[in-house]
Amino acid sequence: MKMRNVIIVGDSSFAEVAFEYFTHDSEYRVVAFAVEREHLQRSALFGLPVVALDELVMKYTPDDHDVFVAVVYGQLNRLRARLYEDVKRMGYKCAQYISSRAFVWPNARLGEHCFVFEGNVIQPFVEIGNNVILWSGNHVGHHSLIEDHCFIASHVVISGHCHIGKHCFLGVNSTLGNNVTLGADTVVGAAALILKSAEGGHIYASNSTGPSKVTARHYYKLDKSGGENAMREGDYGAEDGPRTCGTQDD
Repeated sequence: MKMRNVIIVGDSSFAEVAFEYFTHDSEYRVVAFAVEREHLQRSALFGLPVVALDELVMKYTPDDHDVFVAVVYGQLNRLRARLYEDVKRMGYKCAQYISSRAFVWPNARLGEHCFVFEGNVIQPFVEIGNNVILWSGNHVGHHSLIEDHCFIASHVVISGHCHIGKHCFLGVNSTLGNNVTLGADTVVGAAALILKSAEGGHIYASNSTGPSKVTARHYYKLDKSGGENAMREGDYGAEDGPRTCGTQDD
């Protein structure tokens, strides 16, 4: 049974995703969307009204409605932080979502206005600040601290005793070793590995994987005369390509 009404600030992809999670995995009932007036381009989403943020209090009283700001990491999380502070000044309580499929240890402490997707593991003695997004499948190790206004993308590994400063962004599949401290405004790119503490305000990017000099068609011998029909026994020898192709004979 839905116990509380919620308004989602935003009408982009994250807002659509938040609508699904609040609707199907929470006690909240989404009743409307809101955007800043200069970005108001439609009147409805999913059959619900989209209203100007400056009219929100007149249409939906803070006593009867909570608000969640479904904005990702624009302006290094500052856009979401500003809107979060704006709705609080309007008198609204901020909604919180923690997936029923997330594992959160009982003594872990989370601030307000967090969104924790499915598959997250939050271990003992973890502290997470306000306005933090944890997308799907992250590991937050014991005794770690994530400060306010951070965005943790999917499948990030934060090892034990880490400290992540405000407004940080950690990209998909990035990894922090034990006892790593990241200063505020740090961006860790996808698949980057951080084993030592880092000053804030920097971008740490992994070396992206470029294409092999050998094309996929050549590797699998599709460019030979006759194309796919030219494959013969022995084409998958060790010197030519992978022997494990998923068949019973491998």
